[in-house]
Amino acid sequence: MAEQPQAIKQVIEFDDLSAKKNLRDLPWWFFALILIAIGVFVVISSNENYNEAFVFIKAGLAITIKTTLIAYAFAIFFGLMAGLGRISKNVVINNLARLYVELIRGIPILVLIFFIAFVGVPLLVDLINNFGFWLTDLGIGFLGRIFTVITNQDISMNSRAIIALAVTYGAYLAEIFRAGIQSIARGQMEAARSLGMSYGQAMRYVILPQAIRNVLPALGNDFVAMVKDSSLVSVLAVRDVTQVARLYAGTTFRFRESYVTLAVLYLTMTVLLSLLVQLLERRLRTHD
Repeated sequence: MAEQPQAIKQVIEFDDLSAKKNLRDLPWWFFALILIAIGVFVVISSNENYNEAFVFIKAGLAITIKTTLIAYAFAIFFGLMAGLGRISKNVVINNLARLYVELIRGIPILVLIFFIAFVGVPLLVDLINNFGFWLTDLGIGFLGRIFTVITNQDISMNSRAIIALAVTYGAYLAEIFRAGIQSIARGQMEAARSLGMSYGQAMRYVILPQAIRNVLPALGNDFVAMVKDSSLVSVLAVRDVTQVARLYAGTTFRFRESYVTLAVLYLTMTVLLSLLVQLLERRLRTHD
């Protein structure tokens, strides 16, 4: 009977430790973010100046989301092609992919946006025009005119921003795809080839599905990063949410209302997307 109080005391101490551990493991940072967001949205809804700024600035969200989605779709394609090139045994393809990755990753994103928008795109237009002139000289004028009528004005700043973001993030995604492909055991490729598959078929049906599944969380994190980096396209006067906020602040001189609203909009988008990425990681881990 004397041992019973001691056992009860141990149980109580264990429960206390478990409760402390549970409290320590709670995502207090997330609760703090929610409280901050709720507080700011209360201010926005109750304060006339903040409400006016929010109504004006949120109009740029559509351009931000559209630019990010299109650019990321192209970035995945560029990254996958470059990632496959990085593991290719062909010396030319391997070195071209390595050159693309190292060149793009070695230049700041803002500089790349300016370079692609004001140097790369005009150079591409000149090449297209010269190709059209070449076709015309060959006597294929009806086809050449299609390429010679293209001008720099035909390519909007929004399109240039999408190209710049896609090319930039393609280089970062290339390393993610390369790591994902190399994480698959060599036996998978050997087993597929022993079944009579070609290298391309084995890569398409066996290696890539497993690799892409492994890198999905990393791809999600890079998408969240692109949402934030899409604010840089405002330097090209693209009317995304950042540019609209700058215009509102410049015309009304309400800098506090403008940039607090802008920060909360970005914070809301990135936190929601980050939660989706964490949910994806948890589901993949449970499946494993």
